[in-house]
Amino acid sequence: MRPHDVIKAARGLQVSLDVLVGALVVLLLVLSVTEGETPRGWLAAGVLVFACVYVAGRLTVHVADSSVDAPRGQLWPGGAWMIALIVAWAGLLLLGDAALWIAFPLMFLQMHVLGPRRGTAAVAATTVLAVLGALHNGLTPVGSVFGPVVGAAVAVAVVLGFEAVVRESQERQAVIAELTRTRSELARAEREQATAAERERLAREIHDTLAQGFSSINLLLRAADRSLEEADVATARERIALARDTAHENLDEARRVVKALAPSGLETTSLAGALERLAAQSSQRSSIDWHVSVSGDPRELPLTVEATLLRIAQSAAANVIQHSGATRADLTVTYLDDGVVLDVVDDGRGFDPERPAVGAGGFGLPAMRSRVTELGGTLTVESAPGGAGTALAVHVPLTGTPVPAVPQSDEVER
Repeated sequence: MRPHDVIKAARGLQVSLDVLVGALVVLLLVLSVTEGETPRGWLAAGVLVFACVYVAGRLTVHVADSSVDAPRGQLWPGGAWMIALIVAWAGLLLLGDAALWIAFPLMFLQMHVLGPRRGTAAVAATTVLAVLGALHNGLTPVGSVFGPVVGAAVAVAVVLGFEAVVRESQERQAVIAELTRTRSELARAEREQATAAERERLAREIHDTLAQGFSSINLLLRAADRSLEEADVATARERIALARDTAHENLDEARRVVKALAPSGLETTSLAGALERLAAQSSQRSSIDWHVSVSGDPRELPLTVEATLLRIAQSAAANVIQHSGATRADLTVTYLDDGVVLDVVDDGRGFDPERPAVGAGGFGLPAMRSRVTELGGTLTVESAPGGAGTALAVHVPLTGTPVPAVPQSDEVER
């Protein structure tokens, strides 16, 4: 039951009581004209007093109808109104037993205005007065007691039952509203999480592909510029052509990043073949001697695993070229029974893994760790400043079916 429905139900109950009381007042006025035993003037005056008190109270007392738990039963104005109605009604009882009919709607009104506790006390007092009035007017003892008591029990039970239903409905509505708010918050949190995940994915992809490609283009153009200064036009043209090819590859990678597709190196070859191609490109862009080796029985890896390993290899190769000052680097893929391992080792100057270089925003190692963590793997970096070189190892657990190995040399030099 919604709050609006509660208000409508409460107003409907009050209007019904108004109609019933009004009909009984009219009936008493008619009896004041036709009744021969009761002084007509006194009965008519009593009815008018009761009607005035009732109307005045209805215009003054605003019963809380938005919640059954709202404060009720204060002495002013609700309590004073009920006392005045009981006094006026008791006077009518002294004039005739017809006033007993008003007791039933009066009990409902008392419960509605005064609430469960004070209303029940008022109903009990009204019941006692009704019994005394019935006995005073000569009704049978059984009827004098049975009628008011049953009426009081019905009034109390109906009002308490109605308010219990309303209270339960309001609590249910509050729970529904809370669930709705929680669902909205969860949906907003999921959207924010999805946005953050997509932002992180794009950052990693851009760092591992576009940023490294632009860096390579920059290095190649600088080398071409030096060749032109040395009048070595052929070498300059070769390096410019290589820079142009790298730019073309970067454009393709940019489109794949936006569409979240697999790296271009894996579209037509295996992981080992993609690493060989990466080693060849890295050798052309630097003076480092790159080697690729494969150990174990090659497996058909999930595309996400191959893409992750290739991206990590690309990022690691870019770091070696830009920061290590190495003369040799090795890329090794090892297929184990429970997973696959990628090793990138160089003989460069080394660095402190706890304080990596901040070139390109210092995003390389965090991006690698994030990629590996998503696959449930581990990333280990062993290095130290002073020419000890660097070894990066990535282990990704997996299950797969071994496939026939592609004939190839264990080590390919570029």
